[in-house]
Amino acid sequence: MLILGRRGTISLFISPPILEEIEGDLTKTKFRWSAPEIRAAISSIQQYVCLVRPREVVAHLNGNDPDNRVLECAVEAGALFRVTGDHHLRNLRTFRGITIVNPREFLDARLWT
Repeated sequence: MLILGRRGTISLFISPPILEEIEGDLTKTKFRWSAPEIRAAISSIQQYVCLVRPREVVAHLNGNDPDNRVLECAVEAGALFRVTGDHHLRNLRTFRGITIVNPREFLDARLWT
């Protein structure tokens, strides 16, 4: 997906809460990246994604705030697809007209064409 996004073949969307989660994951988890490495990664991401600021709070998945933030981003972006490996999201199959697929399904079906 990242390659398709960098090439401009598909549009990728991100929101401030998702950026914060990425930063936290890189800092606290097994990655333990340094602050300069994290800033560089975030800067790189921001070069090829569209930043959206969700206006609506989604609480569809009880107790799963990160996945709810992803749904908020997709809704605000007017996304047609949400490509994810996350089983909580994939189990939904659709959310407000957004088709939720895993990366293999998206690539095999050439859903971006």
